Amino acid sequence: MKPAVVTSEQSNELSDEEVVGRIREGEIDLFEVLMRRYNQRLYRVARSVLRDDAESEDVVQDAWVRAFTHLDQFEGRSRFSTWLTRIALYETWARARRRRRFESLDGDSNEKKMMKTLGAPDPEEDASNREIASILESAIEALPESYRSVYVLRELESLSTEETAECLDLTGQTVKTRLHRARSLLRRSLGERVGPTTARAYAFDGARCDRIVESVLTRIGVANVVLKGSP
Repeated sequence: MKPAVVTSEQSNELSDEEVVGRIREGEIDLFEVLMRRYNQRLYRVARSVLRDDAESEDVVQDAWVRAFTHLDQFEGRSRFSTWLTRIALYETWARARRRRRFESLDGDSNEKKMMKTLGAPDPEEDASNREIASILESAIEALPESYRSVYVLRELESLSTEETAECLDLTGQTVKTRLHRARSLLRRSLGERVGPTTARAYAFDGARCDRIVESVLTRIGVANVVLKGSP
């Protein structure tokens, strides 16, 4: 079958559920549309737990492959994005458990490194916004994991309280409480710099997105995918 040619404008007009339906009908090339929409969210979710770029990329790829393999199990009881985020979280938590099982107890070396970064930004950083984003990332990573995941989904990915609760198997009130505590801890560390730079944390550059898309499409057997922007 000849690969479909989908413009970015056309793909933006399709809902997640419409894309899923067309993939189920055989237009598997459209899986790239979903990946482009949610690569950043899945990476941020994984990164908030694992605190490692390479491992987070691996988890995102595994999550996409699992989602594709089990796409027929998506029943529409929740949003597709919620279903997908839960898959990524399960993959992330499983990876974190395996890592804790085998890694040596290196005490507080990572915490010391983060606090050093938090207190003394790299003087060679070219742009002040990148410098501040780096500090913010370190501050987020220093949060307890239960607060960190809530903060990333609510503040970085702008999920509602209800969807965040559904993704994390929490009550809405627990999400609100953890978010409040996370904000308090961050304000204590960063003051007024948190607000305007939050969206820059864990920036998902085009090269990383392209790398994950290419790798996942290869793993699920899709070749020669074309996703063109408007002329």
